[in-house]
Amino acid sequence: MKIAVIGAGYAGTIAANRLAGKLPEAELTVVNPRAEFVERVRLHEQTCGTGSAATPLTEMLPASARLVVDSVDKIGDGALTLSGGGTLDFDWLFLAVGSAVAPLPGTVAVGTWEGAREAAAALERLGAGQSVTVIGGGLTGIETAAEVAEARPDLRVRLVGSAIGASLSAGGQRRVRAGLAALGVEVVEDRVRGAEGGVVTVDGGARLASDLTLWAIIGAIPELAARSGLAVDADGRVLVDDVLRSVSDPRVFAVGDCAAVPGARLACATAAPQGYFAADTLVRVTRGRRLKPYSMGYAGQALSLGRRDALVQVCRRDDSPTPLYLAGRTAALTKESIVRYAKYGARTARYAWLPGR
Repeated sequence: MKIAVIGAGYAGTIAANRLAGKLPEAELTVVNPRAEFVERVRLHEQTCGTGSAATPLTEMLPASARLVVDSVDKIGDGALTLSGGGTLDFDWLFLAVGSAVAPLPGTVAVGTWEGAREAAAALERLGAGQSVTVIGGGLTGIETAAEVAEARPDLRVRLVGSAIGASLSAGGQRRVRAGLAALGVEVVEDRVRGAEGGVVTVDGGARLASDLTLWAIIGAIPELAARSGLAVDADGRVLVDDVLRSVSDPRVFAVGDCAAVPGARLACATAAPQGYFAADTLVRVTRGRRLKPYSMGYAGQALSLGRRDALVQVCRRDDSPTPLYLAGRTAALTKESIVRYAKYGARTARYAWLPGR
C-alpha cells in the first residue's frame, strides 16, 4: 500500500507520524517544498530575530518515511506530477498543503517562511526613527506588530486593519490595545487600499508613510486541488465528507487549512486534530472497521504581545469568545506551552482535543 502526504506542516506531519505508527507495512512518502518543518505560529519571531521557526524534517518525520523535497503540480488518477519532473504513485493521499498569502504590491508577506526571512533582512537595514507598517488586524498582525515594536524600540511601528482582534471578546480586544500601546504601537483601524511607493493608503483617505510594510493576512488557498479537478468551495478548499475524504475522490483525505470543514478556522489547533483523525480513519478503512464522523471543539485562542506579554482568550467549543481571558506574563508562558505542544504533537502523533458540541 502506497500512501503519499503532500505538505509537512502541522496536519501533514502529524498524519505521517500517526500513519507510520499504525500502518508500518505501508510505503509512506511525504512531499514538501522545503526540507524544514516551519512553525507558522513562530514566524513573527523569525521575522524579528527573537526565535527560530524552522526544524529539519529529518527530526520531525518518522524514519520509515521517504521525504521528497519538491512541489506537486497536479494530482492525477492515483499519481502525482512533481514540479521537478517525474511522478509519484499512490493508493491513498493526504492533501495538507495549508494556506497561502496574497499580499498587496509593495508589501512583504510575513505569513510564509520565505517572507519572514525577507522581512528579517529588511528590518536589519532600517535605521533608528524609520517606520514599519503591519497590515492585518488579526492575530498574525497583532503578534507581528508587537514583536517588531519590542525587538526594535528605535523604530516607529504601526498596525493597520479594518478590525483589530475581531475574534476576541470585548475585554480581550481592550487588553490587546493596551498591550500594543505599552509597546508604542500606533493602531489605525481602517481598510487598506494600497501600499506602494512607501505609502499606505486607507479607505478613510489617509496616506501613511512607511519605510517597510509587512503583510500579515493569511487566507489564500493553494490552487493545487482546484487545478487537479477535485471538488472545492468558492475559496478553493477541498469539499470533504464527515470523515475528511474528498467528496470527488475517496482516496484523497484533505486536512488543515486547505480542507472545507464547517466551523474550522485557520490554525494549528485545527490542523493537528484533522491530520491525526484522517490517519486513524484510513486505519479503520484498511481494517474494515466502522468509520466515525470527525468532531472537534475549540478551547481558546492565544497570541503573543512580545516575549513577556500575551493574551489567552477562552472560547466556547464553536470558537466564539467568552468574557474570560488570561493576560500578562502568565499568559505568555501559557502561549509558549501551547506552541511547544503543537510541535510535540506533530512530531510524536500524541495529541488530544475537545470533541465538538
